[in-house]
Amino acid sequence: MNKYEQAIASSHVTEDDAAVAADVQKILDEHFAENNNADVHKFLFSTIDLTTLRSTDTPSSVARFTEAVNTFEELFPSLPNVAAICVYPNFAPVVRTVLEVSDVKIACVSGAFPSCQSFEEVKIAETALAVANGADEIDIVLNLGYFLDHDYESACDEIAEQKEACRDAHLKVILETGALKTAKNIKAASILSMYSGADFIKTSTGKEYTGASLEAAYVMAKCIKEYYEKTGRRVGFKAAGGIRSTEDAVKYYTVIKEVLGEEWLNNELFRLGASSLANALLTTIAGHEVKHF
Repeated sequence: MNKYEQAIASSHVTEDDAAVAADVQKILDEHFAENNNADVHKFLFSTIDLTTLRSTDTPSSVARFTEAVNTFEELFPSLPNVAAICVYPNFAPVVRTVLEVSDVKIACVSGAFPSCQSFEEVKIAETALAVANGADEIDIVLNLGYFLDHDYESACDEIAEQKEACRDAHLKVILETGALKTAKNIKAASILSMYSGADFIKTSTGKEYTGASLEAAYVMAKCIKEYYEKTGRRVGFKAAGGIRSTEDAVKYYTVIKEVLGEEWLNNELFRLGASSLANALLTTIAGHEVKHF
């Protein structure tokens, strides 16, 4: 075996899909109710990467999107703001110019998002340009073509090159778990991404394939925990794609809390990528419909 196969083979994280589903259900049955409360709802709002990734995005629409984050603190002074604004890389300068809230990060998808199908040099250049134009965080997609062909070296080298292009920005690697499907694939992709320098591993793009699932989150969290125990480095977790309700968000919180513990319950290590979720959480917190974003 090469070093990539050895890293995967040395993991004790389960590859049994039925066992994963059973464990997730047990966690929810035992702990969901205790976590479905106002404090958790407020915390979850602070973990949101508020996202606009439409073909119809324009400089003016992204500016308005950013202004909604600026005005949030005035209208909701008792609540934390979102963690980040996530946009296409060409809009990084717009967000950087308009954003007035210092603790909200600028995240950009990059690396030929969402397919990851382009020349490696193009992906690296896109990431470097995004960072040069203001991105604090970069979300790229694992090269599924390399991964599914078991060309782990090329897949890992590409992540490492993107990490270098990030400079001081954090790198989130999207596994596209809806395409990987099985616990076995999700486990391998998680391990390879972390060993290649990912600061976060993320479930999905929310585009071509099925979005986040609790089962994928569970496997990824188990891999993060094992990686931390081996290396001492904490890697973050981000769920994205189809998370629209307060109930959905609390379920992901519950899984991460039970697998990874309190150390991961901050927005430096736990994120939810969403657009409609922000208003859903605000509505739950306020007790009446809120459409701020």
